[in-house]
This record gives sequence, structure tokens and C-alpha cells, in this order.
Amino acid sequence: MCNAIAEQTPRGLRYHIVLAGRRNVGKSSLINLLTEQQVSIVSNTLGTTTDTVAKAYELLPLGPVSLFDTAGLDDEGELGLQRVEASMRVIARADMLMYVVDNLGLTTLDKQHILQYQALAIPLLVIFNKQDLGAISEQDSHWCQQQQLPLLAMTTSHSARRELLCQALFDLAPKELKADLVLAGDHYHAGDTIICVAPIDSAAPKGRLILPQVQILREALDKHAIAMVCQTEQLSQTLAQCVTPPKLVITDAQAIKQVAAIVPDDIALTTFSTLFARAKGDLAPMVSGANALDSLQDGDKILIAEACSHNVQEDDIGRDKLPKLISQYSRKQLEFEVVAGHDFPANLKQYALVLHCGACMFNRAEMLRRIRECQMAQVPMCNYGIALAKLQGVLARISTPLLAAK
Repeated sequence: MCNAIAEQTPRGLRYHIVLAGRRNVGKSSLINLLTEQQVSIVSNTLGTTTDTVAKAYELLPLGPVSLFDTAGLDDEGELGLQRVEASMRVIARADMLMYVVDNLGLTTLDKQHILQYQALAIPLLVIFNKQDLGAISEQDSHWCQQQQLPLLAMTTSHSARRELLCQALFDLAPKELKADLVLAGDHYHAGDTIICVAPIDSAAPKGRLILPQVQILREALDKHAIAMVCQTEQLSQTLAQCVTPPKLVITDAQAIKQVAAIVPDDIALTTFSTLFARAKGDLAPMVSGANALDSLQDGDKILIAEACSHNVQEDDIGRDKLPKLISQYSRKQLEFEVVAGHDFPANLKQYALVLHCGACMFNRAEMLRRIRECQMAQVPMCNYGIALAKLQGVLARISTPLLAAK
């Protein structure tokens, strides 16, 4: 039952825990121990795990997680180097990292990788595996202490060590990851009413709501609030039916101009994208990034970054609508590039602006990492909804209440 819940939990709401290290240090044995299942093939042959293995699991006391077993970081040859690069990309998206070494202890390569991941601010646990073959050396223990790294001695053949490992991972998780995700729930109380405006157009999936809408509605139910859902043309009628004014109106960003004209100024208004910019990352730099739309020049390149791969339809928000609106707004000749999924360019300095989707399929750690990468490259960044609000002159209205709440 717990595993079924973990698999149904949206990917962006699971902790991403990555196992990394050299070949044959026991990463696959550890993931099998954690899940109490045969997830990864275990062998004494070097390089048995050639591609990243992912497993959704309910890991108590932490909760729903995605566990990633990666290829060895000391892999060799042309294909081996590609596997190492693939492992590095997975590690960069981690909420937490289990760096595994065997009874040989920490090598120079291990220390180089560990220091590199510390620089990325990834919470890291060093696991000294195969302790039945040799104990942790005093030198390795001292080095971990110097780096302020938690460590754990493991022998995967001893199932009793599993509970200690689960607790160590819970202790490692940052407080913000263990806290409940707040989307709009800090803007209303039990018994209050919120209205969600969900236009049904050609881009809307058949027979269901999109994930951000579902999460907003579920949060309202959990807080015992009253959630009403309507389309844009029904909003005036819906507002009139409210005995008391709603505490908050949340709309799809593409309808913000029409909705803003209907909702009175004394009722808080925002968009699904703005709420996710706040919950999944940091709203302030996103709002600031939108102002870059006022200073675009001929020849500037804009990166469109999508968190998930999807079937591109006519009038796609990221690939079609936004480029047209931005070109009209700026009156400049601009170039647009698109990346999808976990692809994100290393050379961000070539772009005048990064436009990101709402990141409902990303975890908070990955989104924050992308924000930091843009900040380090001094490239402004904002998401689709915030850009649309800026282009339609309502950015201050949808963002000010949320910035004040934080």
C-alpha cells in the first residue's frame, strides 16, 4: 500500500535521493536494502549498473521518495565517460546524496567528487559500506569530521542496519523539505472560500485538471476551506453567488487580463504559476527577472525551459504564445531556444532571459538550483505566468500579496 502511494505521488513532491560512488562499492545492494526489493542487479563485476535506475518508494520516516542508483563515477572508456556524465546530471538534481565507498575507504577521486557536491549545497551522507571486510580508518573519519560530513558504517547483509540508514536520511533532510509544501494555504483559513479559474481550451488535457489545479484544490480540502471552480466566462456569476467575498482568486495565467478586469481590487488575485514560483523556488528573483522584458535588444536570445516533455500543440504557451507576445511587447528581433525535461544549458551567459515553466514536475531542490545557476551567470529568470502578468500589466497585483506573505 505504501509503495502504491509513493508511485502515485507526483514526481515533483517526492524527495530525490541519489546513490553515487565508484563502481562495485555496493550502491545497488544499498538501494535493494532500502526498498527491501530486488530493484538493482547486484554483481561483483565492475560496472554492472550502466544506466541510472529509479525507484519510487515510501521510505519512512521520510515519506515518498525517488531513489536513484547511478553508474560508477570511476567508469572508463568512451561509453564509461558518458555514463559518468549521466550520473553527474542525476546527482545535480538530488535533494540528498548518499555517497558510497567500500572497505578501501576514501580515494582521491571520492574526495574530489564529495567536495564538488558540497559546493552545490547538496545534503550529503557518506556511507562506508562493506564494513564486514574492514572498518573505517581513523584518517577517513577525521577527514569527514573536518568537512562536517555525517557518516554511517554499513553492511548490507545485516538488515538491522536499514533502520539506522533510514533515520540518518531523515536527519539529513533539510527542514524545508520535511515541511509541508504551502501553495496558497497561507492566504485563507478553514471555512473561507477560494475560487479557481480553470479555462478549458485546446491545450487542456481531456477529462482531467492539470496538476497545479489539483494540488491547489487538495490543499483547500485539507484546510477545510471551500473551493469553487469555474471558467473565465462564469467568474462574474460565481463571485455573485458568494455570500462573503472569496479570500483568494487563482487563475490560469493565460486568462489573467480578463480575470483581473472582473475581480474587484479588494480581493486578492494571483495565478497558479505565481504560486508555484513561490512554492518551488523563490518568487522575488522571478518577479525581478520579468523586468528584463523591458530592456531586450535586437538579437537577444531567450531560453524557454520546460520541466517536462509533452506533445506540442498549436498555440503552445512556451513555444508559440509567449515568443509572439514578447516579440510584440519588445518590438525587437529576438531568438528563442527551447529545452525540455532535465536538459539545461551549461553556458547561460548567452541568453538575455530564461523563461521557465511552472515546474510542477520538478522538486524544489532542482528549481532552486536552476535559479542559482541563472543568478551566478547574472541572467534574469522568470516563469511563464509571471512573464504573462508582466506583459499584460498586472504583475504587481498578482505578486505583491505573495511577496508580503513570505
